[in-house]
Amino acid sequence: MTDAQTQLTRRRYDRLAPFFDLLEAPLEGLRLAAWRRRLLARLQGPRALEAGAGTGKNLPYYPPGVEITALDLSPRMLARARQRAARLAASVTLLEMDVQALDFPDQSFDTVFATFVFCSVPDPVQGLRELRRVCRPAGRLLLLEHLRPAGRLLGWLFDRLNPPAVRLTGANINRRTRENLEAAGWELQRAENLAGGIVWLLEARPRGGGRAPEPAPTGAAGETR
Repeated sequence: MTDAQTQLTRRRYDRLAPFFDLLEAPLEGLRLAAWRRRLLARLQGPRALEAGAGTGKNLPYYPPGVEITALDLSPRMLARARQRAARLAASVTLLEMDVQALDFPDQSFDTVFATFVFCSVPDPVQGLRELRRVCRPAGRLLLLEHLRPAGRLLGWLFDRLNPPAVRLTGANINRRTRENLEAAGWELQRAENLAGGIVWLLEARPRGGGRAPEPAPTGAAGETR
């Protein structure tokens, strides 16, 4: 993946930032907030990293007693997260940073987590490799993600719909996140189906004690890793 694709992703989310919460408000009330609480209830410290904090929708569910650093690629999304953190008096360090190139030492965090982020990371395997690098060997990764459906017909449909979905929202709807975790050096420990085989809560641990393997190549056009 090129830096140009990362810059394009930043511009997309800068553009969406003023409307992002409004666009997701119906889903947030129906399901997303409950799923966020479910994932954050599993968070363990003492130090945790959130990748892709967006406008700070997870802030209300951060557990007490955990030192959390949260990052985002988009400065305009991050500005809204800072406003939310101030309203909530949340104890969090918010940083502008690319998950594909984290500016943290190896093995810095006990838990790394993200919610609906790896659908939009230009190189998701590289981002997951970076999270593995900064996660302690006994730590874990928590993800809420929508994945490409396993069924042949639905999988085919999501592949066909992915290009317009990316153009409209910046989010890929056909990511193979389980395979990406494997390629990035994670061992999947838990996979909880939250919605029709599309939305999942995933928990993984670093595989082995060495560095993650080189990223696998991306798929063909219309099929993204």
